[in-house]
Amino acid sequence: MERTFVMIKPDAVQRKLIGKIVQRLERKGLKLVGAKLMTVPQSLAETHYGEHKERPFYNDLIAFITSAPVFAMVVEGEDAVNVSRHLIGATNPTEAAVGTIRGDLGLTVGRNVVHGSDSVESAEREIALWFDEAELSTYALPEDVWVYE
Repeated sequence: MERTFVMIKPDAVQRKLIGKIVQRLERKGLKLVGAKLMTVPQSLAETHYGEHKERPFYNDLIAFITSAPVFAMVVEGEDAVNVSRHLIGATNPTEAAVGTIRGDLGLTVGRNVVHGSDSVESAEREIALWFDEAELSTYALPEDVWVYE
């Protein structure tokens, strides 16, 4: 089973969308193995978005992600990175397919409600940034036999 990092951003937390977004991930068959509501420290935001440091939107991105709580999660499932990325949809909500989280709930690129790791390598890096190993659970669900072969 693969794990990936998903973060419900401040805009979605403020709009009370945590439950709707978690439900979509779980309905698809992904299992929540770690979660926390938190206000992101400046240093974590800068490390997480470090690859964007030279881009013109970097300072606004850091200000936004630290402005209000986020709901950080680790979800697990077969091909979890790709499955979650398809559920999340395109970065720009106006280009995201209807039925995706961003397509249905996002408003603009700057307020696109959710972040998801874009590769297995990114997922491993982001999970390690946001969660201690002790904060992650390993468990089986009875329906696992109906979700996976």
